Amino acid sequence: MTKERFQILLKFFKALGDESRLKILGILASQECSVEELAALLQLKEPTVSHHLTKLKELNLVTMRPEGNNRLYQLDSEALQNLSKEIFTSSHLASLVEDVDTEAWENKVLSHYLESDRLKEIPTSRKKRLVILRWLANKFEHGVNYPEQAINEILKRYYPDCGVLRRELISHELIQVDEGLYRVASAKANKNS
Repeated sequence: MTKERFQILLKFFKALGDESRLKILGILASQECSVEELAALLQLKEPTVSHHLTKLKELNLVTMRPEGNNRLYQLDSEALQNLSKEIFTSSHLASLVEDVDTEAWENKVLSHYLESDRLKEIPTSRKKRLVILRWLANKFEHGVNYPEQAINEILKRYYPDCGVLRRELISHELIQVDEGLYRVASAKANKNS
């Protein structure tokens, strides 16, 4: 997400993080109102309502039209829908963490359960166990068929009960077995486990 879009998103959440602004949007979603009307409905002072409207106008969430000496405000539902379509998509929200170390949690799990590149214990938590199993799956070469004995020897380097690890790797589809030969599953299967 670009820095500009990120700032828009921050302003959006800051603007809607106020109870009075949310109420103003709720009222303006169903009717046009003047500052005076909004102040009376919300039991706020007119300058306070004007301040809130300014914040909402900065995001183009409300429109204003003059009527005589009054100015009438209304929710711009089209702008709200456009903002929703533009910013509130899974891919845009996921891009908020581009500068976050997404492997930090996995590294923490590995450092807790490994000692000198050996597994101290198998985690009981499914999610933590999967981190360990993915780490183990990376100890095998892609595209190579291993007999069970070779799989067991490699796994014993990291944990004495190789049978449990082998079964876990297979059940999580990190390793596939076909006619007695074991092979590291495709990257797609690894991510979907």
